[in-house]
Amino acid sequence: MNNSIKTICIFASSSKNINKVYYDAAYNLGIEIAKNNFNIVYGGSNLGLMGEVTQAAKTHGSEITGIMPEKLYNFGIHPGDCTKFILTKGMRERKAKMDELSQALIAIAGGFGTLEELSEMLVQKQLGYNNKPIVILNTNNYYDNLINFFNDIIEKNFAPKETTNLYYIAKTPKEAIEYIKTYDFKETDYLNKKIMIK
Repeated sequence: MNNSIKTICIFASSSKNINKVYYDAAYNLGIEIAKNNFNIVYGGSNLGLMGEVTQAAKTHGSEITGIMPEKLYNFGIHPGDCTKFILTKGMRERKAKMDELSQALIAIAGGFGTLEELSEMLVQKQLGYNNKPIVILNTNNYYDNLINFFNDIIEKNFAPKETTNLYYIAKTPKEAIEYIKTYDFKETDYLNKKIMIK
């Protein structure tokens, strides 16, 4: 590993009613994260893929920081088996804390919440507020339509073609982790500055 990344932020579904293929990918991602000595910060829930990836990682040695808004906690959403658990006032504060405590992020299969979190981080990177590796784990081609939409945005000149440098699309958990391990902050900072002045 040739960079300073220690903690990966995970954006993921909390839904329980999804295909096993997504659970398997989440579990394998947790294994890869632990095997490569990374820790996790995430939304704090024990539900769905959020619980699956973090439980696998913690079982194999990773430290897990869960961050949850007070409203969800008071509503009865149970925290996962976290090494550290933080309550925030609201969703915006939750995202800010997840951003603060991580040096990379992976979006695995998820719903509107995952999409919103991913979109915000892409915009932050586009505007130069961060230079973190952003990985979209495209398990079972789940994100194909979103990726096609991104390409359509670029084709219609709503974003420069270099925008594709903001994120990396991985097919497997191992590929996602290998990208993060070899991420070059200096090189991508140069590419991102080109995007900003377009």
